[in-house]
Amino acid sequence: MQRQYVHYHDYPENALCQGIDMILSTYLKGLLGMICGASLWMFLDQTAVAQEYCREDLGQRIDAIANRPELTQAHLGILVEQQGQTPAERQVILERNTDQWFVPASTLKLLTTAAALQRLGPDFQIETSVYITPPGEQTNLYVIGRGDPTFTDTDLDNLVQQISQQGIQHIDQLWGYDGYFPGRAIHPNWEWEDVLAGYGASANGLILNENAIGVTLYPTEIGQPLRVEWQDTAQSHWQINNTSRTVAMGEPITADIGRDWSQPLLHVFGNLPVDAGPDPFALAITQPGNHFIEQLATRLIQAGITVNQTNLTPHWPRLDLVEIATVSSAPLSEWLSRINQDSNNLHAEALLKSLGLTTEDPDDATQAGTESVQEILNGLGVNADGYQMVDGSGLSRHNLVTPHTLVDTLQAMAYSPHRDLYNHSLATAGEGGGLNYRYRNMPLQVQLQAKTGYVSNNESLAGYLQPTEHPPLVFSIFLNNANLSATAMRQIIDEMILTIAQLSEC
Repeated sequence: MQRQYVHYHDYPENALCQGIDMILSTYLKGLLGMICGASLWMFLDQTAVAQEYCREDLGQRIDAIANRPELTQAHLGILVEQQGQTPAERQVILERNTDQWFVPASTLKLLTTAAALQRLGPDFQIETSVYITPPGEQTNLYVIGRGDPTFTDTDLDNLVQQISQQGIQHIDQLWGYDGYFPGRAIHPNWEWEDVLAGYGASANGLILNENAIGVTLYPTEIGQPLRVEWQDTAQSHWQINNTSRTVAMGEPITADIGRDWSQPLLHVFGNLPVDAGPDPFALAITQPGNHFIEQLATRLIQAGITVNQTNLTPHWPRLDLVEIATVSSAPLSEWLSRINQDSNNLHAEALLKSLGLTTEDPDDATQAGTESVQEILNGLGVNADGYQMVDGSGLSRHNLVTPHTLVDTLQAMAYSPHRDLYNHSLATAGEGGGLNYRYRNMPLQVQLQAKTGYVSNNESLAGYLQPTEHPPLVFSIFLNNANLSATAMRQIIDEMILTIAQLSEC
């Protein structure tokens, strides 16, 4: 969830280190592991154990990983079940702390998307509309935003074109209605560093380009500040405090950006090696409703339509309005993968709030959304006592789940009418999403569809696993409070998955 300066890589490309694996003793493997690094040790260890395991052996193998010294202070939870439609078919293969609380991070999105498919359906779309007041002395337009997280500049231009086709040449007041989702737009349980980053942008009614601005850093000459490049023309409104430096080849990447909440002031700091490629970031737009209506006014003026004044209102315009333009999002089926593969937080939060609006007159769309999820999943057989949900994305550290919760949800969705869409929305090992750089160059092929999760010191993975010699499995693995890097935690979980994937019916 938080940006990590991790350069993903496959196992070591050093042919000598890999090639002598077959002739090394256990002692020499350990020695070579210290020379070539932790990733190589994992590669050698996995190659050595690339064999089929019976259930009684599997537990010992996983315990051997879980009991390593570096995990002494960590909190580990695992549940692996055979996929089945009924409780009797769902044989427990492996379990560890299955009813204890864990921070799920982005694996919480599995609950949000499962509930949304069940209630909203795959054809769910979100409209952004423009209305005009009846003919009179003034021409007033109201833009009604309904929280479309997919809305982009292209959609904004579409609205402008439709307005122009109405023959409108002058607008006295351009209003933006940004009160579609009741309650706070900014989640009270999110960290400030998250709220100001692009991945923590708030989900409001009027969303444009995911409520974020792209910024890319480039190295220049050694000792000189990094070059800052903006995604669009937003730089004209920003001041930059740039204390960053270009450093020599091989130096660590520490470049980062930050922003002020109340003013457009960008802080650029840290180092980027001279041979490094572009380093992209995203900044949250702190007043997204205002930004939306300002961008629309700019495009209207560019199209030859004068705009006297822009306004933003949280109150529904109780007027006799006529719709003159509308843009609909793609169906949920087409952007569900942005949540479960790309782990897009804004999309998850907007979807949760849309779920909340299916309840009667909610005071807070987020809270109503979590209550809707609980009601829907309860109908699928997921115990409401097994999780505490405060947002839709998993960005809050206040979210808690048990391994049972995610496995029960995955089991239920495996037999839902939407099972194929749900499954295809997950990342596939080595192919895309959060698993794009994982499970490559492994000693065996891993058939895995899963959702990843990460916040500081907490890593998780949950999904479907198909061993070669065993019926399909459903699993969830949590590694909390580990004093390890994100890469180290992922390697541990991946090693467990690789071991489980070698399960055989014996």
